Amino acid sequence: MILLQSHSRFLLQTLLNRAQNLEKGVELDHHWVEFDDVRYHIQVSMKNPHVLLLSVSLPTPSSETIFVCGLPFGAIEAIKAAYGNLVQILDPPRDGFNLTLKINLSKLPANQEQKHAFLVKVASVREVVLGAPLRVILEHLAARTVAPDMDPLVALVHRPNESFFLFPQADKVTVVYPMRFNDSIDIVLATSFLQEFVEARRTAGLNYTPSCSWSLTPPLELKGVPADALSANAGFVTFVIFPRHVEGQKLDCTVWNLSTFHAYVSYHVKCSEGFMHTRMRRRVESLIQALDRAKPDLENSKKTSCNRSFKRLNLKDSRTNSFS
Repeated sequence: MILLQSHSRFLLQTLLNRAQNLEKGVELDHHWVEFDDVRYHIQVSMKNPHVLLLSVSLPTPSSETIFVCGLPFGAIEAIKAAYGNLVQILDPPRDGFNLTLKINLSKLPANQEQKHAFLVKVASVREVVLGAPLRVILEHLAARTVAPDMDPLVALVHRPNESFFLFPQADKVTVVYPMRFNDSIDIVLATSFLQEFVEARRTAGLNYTPSCSWSLTPPLELKGVPADALSANAGFVTFVIFPRHVEGQKLDCTVWNLSTFHAYVSYHVKCSEGFMHTRMRRRVESLIQALDRAKPDLENSKKTSCNRSFKRLNLKDSRTNSFS
C-alpha cells in the first residue's frame, strides 16, 4: 500500500527554488490542480520578488457541509497556529479561490533545517485547511471530551460536492465514507479492494489499528442524512477512532489519512486497473507471437518447389524400366 504525501511536491519545489534565489528578480505565475480538485495559484512579481502570493481553491462543498467565509470551520485558527506571523491571510482572497496567503520569503528562518520544515508546512496547506475541522474533533477526542456546540453528526468535504461524516463522542469518533465512483470498472475494483481492506484489518499485526467495516447499506449513524448524500455505488466504509489513535504525533497522520481516504482508494483502484491492462497486453503479445511461429514459411516453400526438376519419359522408356 502507498500512502499519499501531505505536501504538494510541485509547490514545495517551487518554494525551495524561490527561497534559494531571492536575489534574482524572477516573475512567477503558476496554476495547477491536484487530486480531489484542489487548485493552486502561485505568484511572484518583479517589483517585489521577496513576497509570494499563494492562492488555494478547495473542492465545492455539498449542501450538508458548513463553510465559514468560504473555509471549513477552524481553518483560520489552524493557519495562524501553523504559520504564525510569517504568513498573512488576505481578505478577501483572489477571485475564484477560497484562500490567499501572503508569504514574505525574506523573513524565513536562517537555519536551513527550520527553513525547510517551514516550507514543507506551507506546501501542506491543503492538510492544514481541509483537515482543520477534523483536527478540532480529534484533539477533543484525545482529551476524551466533545467540542462545545458540536453537532452530533458532522459533514466534512473531501471531494467536489461529496462529504464524509463524523459522529463524535467523548470516548470514540465514528467516521463514515460513502464511496462513489463514476466508472463501472472502478466500482467493481473498489468494492473488491474495500472488502479485502476490511479483511486485512483482522490480521494479527493490525490489532491496534482503527476498526474498519464495509457495507452496501448506510450505517445507523447516518440516519436522517439526506438521500442525495448517501448515494454510494461502492458501499460505505466505517472507521472507529479511539483516543490511542490520536495521541502525540499520531494526530497529524490520522488527520491526513482520514482526510484523503477516498483519494487513497482511488489511487490504488487506478493502479490495479493499470496493472491488469499491462498483464492483458503482455498476454495478447505472447499469443500473437505463438500464432506467428505457427504460420508456414511461404517463401521457403516456393523456393523448394521451384528448385525441383522432372524428367519426361516416353512410352518406350517406361516399358524398358518396367521389365528391367
